[in-house]
Amino acid sequence: MAHLKILRGSEPGREFDLEGDRWVVGRSPECDVVIDVAAVSRRHVILTDESPKGGPSQFFVKDLGSRNGTYINDQRVAERAPIRDGDRMLICDVLFAFFDPRDRNADEAASREGVGIAAASLLGPRDEHWDSGESSSTVMATIDVGNAGTISWKLSAKPEAQIEAMVEISNNLRNTLSLQEILPKLLDSLFKIFVQADRGFIVMRPRPDAPLVPVASKARRPDDEANMRMSRTIAEQAMTGKKAILSADASSDERFNMAESITDFQIRSLICAPLISSEGEAIGVLQIDTRDHLSRFTDLDLHMLAGVASQASIAIDNANLHEEAIKQRALQRDLEVASQMQHALLPASSPDLPDYHFFEFYEAALRVGGDYYDYVLLSEGRFAVVVGDVAGKGVSAAILMAKLSSDVRFWLAREPDAAKALGEINAAFSRHDWDDRFVTIVVAVVDPSTHTLTLVNAGHMPPLLRNAAGEVLEIGGEEAGFPIGVIDDYQYEAYTRQLEPGDFVTIFTDGFSEAMNPDRELYGLERLIEVVGHREVGFDDLGQHVLDDVRQFAGDFPQSDDMCLVCFGRK
Repeated sequence: MAHLKILRGSEPGREFDLEGDRWVVGRSPECDVVIDVAAVSRRHVILTDESPKGGPSQFFVKDLGSRNGTYINDQRVAERAPIRDGDRMLICDVLFAFFDPRDRNADEAASREGVGIAAASLLGPRDEHWDSGESSSTVMATIDVGNAGTISWKLSAKPEAQIEAMVEISNNLRNTLSLQEILPKLLDSLFKIFVQADRGFIVMRPRPDAPLVPVASKARRPDDEANMRMSRTIAEQAMTGKKAILSADASSDERFNMAESITDFQIRSLICAPLISSEGEAIGVLQIDTRDHLSRFTDLDLHMLAGVASQASIAIDNANLHEEAIKQRALQRDLEVASQMQHALLPASSPDLPDYHFFEFYEAALRVGGDYYDYVLLSEGRFAVVVGDVAGKGVSAAILMAKLSSDVRFWLAREPDAAKALGEINAAFSRHDWDDRFVTIVVAVVDPSTHTLTLVNAGHMPPLLRNAAGEVLEIGGEEAGFPIGVIDDYQYEAYTRQLEPGDFVTIFTDGFSEAMNPDRELYGLERLIEVVGHREVGFDDLGQHVLDDVRQFAGDFPQSDDMCLVCFGRK
């Protein structure tokens, strides 16, 4: 019976037997397979058994228009897709394995391939995995290439030509750091070593959990180039066991006789070797084959291919490291530009008002961040101080904050009521699918003619107000609403008060209150309130005083979150 098993997610190890021919998977209790995860749609996906009577097993997956999609082996299901034994199905954060014994038994009967490379006579007893008693298999030899240093070198009938080709391979691999150049040159050299080869393939995994894909191929005859196919099953077997295959007559080998590429091309002999990374993982396979029954590969050829695969694996590792270094340098350049652009979006200066003092500080934990602040000049001489914090940090948070900052400026200029303006900002933000991101934000609007402060808070920590007597108050906390992006039609409330001479407002993000020292102790809100309330520190120096105290507390401990601080007050 087919069944699903949870590999990762809500209930790892739980299995669901698939009885019948139709099963609905989703969050609703009415589903056949219930996943109690909020991100999963009520009716997320449907599995169907459409196997013809007496025919091969055929299961299909259809996404029911879910919000977060369904993935089979890392490929999103657009509408409908087949699913086979051993496939992985990802629904939000829940990873299933699909098991179908009928499919598995059919595969085992159709393609029993894969052995490893090297001479059995040189390695001792035959690999037990392939010894099935009364077998007519023509698999000749195996060698374990999973452990470094186990491959010995042997030369076949024409050692001079092979050594010359090996030197050529070594030079080619040493002189280039590009996979696009390494792999075709590798096949060219293999055809010089193995003059009987008709076709050659290199297949690799782009990721450890991804399927094998061809990255290079070569045919000796032009008529073979039109239909270059190889058996992925054989390659998978070689990679799984970290061994290679030597078959004297693959077309009649009972372990391979159902493989499409072998039967189509009547392959008389093949050898293949897995490519093993420096971490001991099989990342690909080299394979060459021949149709000439008089020119079969030998165990000596097997050793040669194993050696070439070992050299190629080192070169591929180096090429991958080189490409990764290039990508990292490009990313660093992009981040530098993004950092410059983000700072360009911040105010160049604070408002120039004779009765008010301003202080601001911004520093991202990474090159770019999700905190921001802004000064917005409004009609009738008013100004707004804005401080926001996107959930998360890095490039995605910075891009989101850049979009939000433009919406903030637009709606504050258009809507004189700060609470209504924040409601419009929230509605505009919620119309997009931001992958469950939200933003906390404080908008403080000041009318210098009346010294009236209007404060609207969307899920942010309450600002601190220190009065002339040195008392510190958390203001606007009772009126605070949900963060931006949580409820699309939320109505915000405003907090209003008069700013008296000596009143000074401090707005901060959690990068300050949650700063850590080397002992992993939090700076904390209580200490921040205490520092803001120091009477001996005037409001001209208060912002810098808070910043210095936090830095002294954190010491050399790396900054873990974006930090934004804005202080303003009436002189």
